[in-house]
Amino acid sequence: MTARIYRPSRNPMQSGKGKSKAWVLLFEPQSAREIDPLVGYTSTSDVQSQVKINFETLEAATAYADKNGINYHIDMPHDATPKEVSYPDNFKNTRKTPWTH
Repeated sequence: MTARIYRPSRNPMQSGKGKSKAWVLLFEPQSAREIDPLVGYTSTSDVQSQVKINFETLEAATAYADKNGINYHIDMPHDATPKEVSYPDNFKNTRKTPWTH
């Protein structure tokens, strides 16, 4: 039973960072998903793959995994680098493309 501890990225459809501050412990699937021959749905008998636990800090997530004997690996987050954008730069004479309305 192996788990992955990560911090999810922000939702690209919204400007806020609502659910991207918590750390998540997610169990990796132990068996591949199978296609049901009658209906065609994909299913699995692995119940652990449905478990997703949220933690406020990385230390709390690793402490939980250590306490319960869960093997884990940590995916460190990739924080976005803010771009410096200035409104007057739109009107500079040295722009590569001319500014038009």
